[in-house]
Amino acid sequence: MGLQNFLLKNMLKSQLKGVPESEQAKIFALIEKNPDFFQKIAVKVQEKVKSGQSQMDATMAVIKENEAELKGMLG
Repeated sequence: MGLQNFLLKNMLKSQLKGVPESEQAKIFALIEKNPDFFQKIAVKVQEKVKSGQSQMDATMAVIKENEAELKGMLG
């Protein structure tokens, strides 16, 4: 799981350019605490992208579908 986390962090860092370091740290901490949930999110986003949605639309749709669980994680 260590290599997978490393690769995920590197991918996310490139996606999060412009986001303050403190916010990036919060995001990475959430992912480390809930890797299975975020893996499920990633799979759902990829499925939507393969069906023709843009990356942004797919991500927003999956986030909205899982909004309650995400809010619970954020406190």
